[in-house]
Amino acid sequence: MEGRGMFGMLSVLAELQRELIVANTNDGLASARARGRVGGRRPKLTADQAELAQQLYDEREKTVQQIADMFNVPRSTVYGHLDKTKTVPRQPKKTAAAKS
Repeated sequence: MEGRGMFGMLSVLAELQRELIVANTNDGLASARARGRVGGRRPKLTADQAELAQQLYDEREKTVQQIADMFNVPRSTVYGHLDKTKTVPRQPKKTAAAKS
């Protein structure tokens, strides 16, 4: 029985230590935000590039792959920068077999 008490005490101490670490991390993040720092990765495309990509996509001038090749980024990056509220998914091209 005495062994359980010891493990119980260790688990309480470990939990307390974890709570302190989380609190200190959150305080540090809040302090960084107050100084104007934000977390996360920088966007691969600039605002102008993202706007051009959206325009080319909306006007159906280029495919997503062609846009990605223009900016030397993967297709997923282009999709991530497209405005999801106004981007209309494209329909697959109709082929001769699909028409009949």
